[in-house]
Amino acid sequence: MAKEVIATDKAPAAIGPYVQGTKLGDLVFTSGQIPLDPATMDIVAGGIEAQAEQVMKNLVAVLKAAGADTSKVLKTTCFLSDMNNFVAFNQVYARYFGEAAPARSCVEVARLPKDVLVEVEAIAYV
Repeated sequence: MAKEVIATDKAPAAIGPYVQGTKLGDLVFTSGQIPLDPATMDIVAGGIEAQAEQVMKNLVAVLKAAGADTSKVLKTTCFLSDMNNFVAFNQVYARYFGEAAPARSCVEVARLPKDVLVEVEAIAYV
């Protein structure tokens, strides 16, 4: 079984020595998605809601490129720069998963790339 690199222009290009996602067999592993507009590679304007929305759009794009969608996500790891944003983040996140929410960890971190407010990575299946 060979590892497959997942790449799409519908999500931000990698800004370091990594790929948007990898697939091995039926499993998909996404890199952490931050709120970059894939067309401009700029951080989206606005607060946690706008940034969470862009993060989820980017995550969905990588999943789609791998042949998966949010209903196939088994686990996410969510990183917030401020746990005071937890409720607002959850409101956006819930719209993408609804009743089919995956297992999840959500932690506050000292700092995220480009000083964004949120980053999300996922493990899914196809």
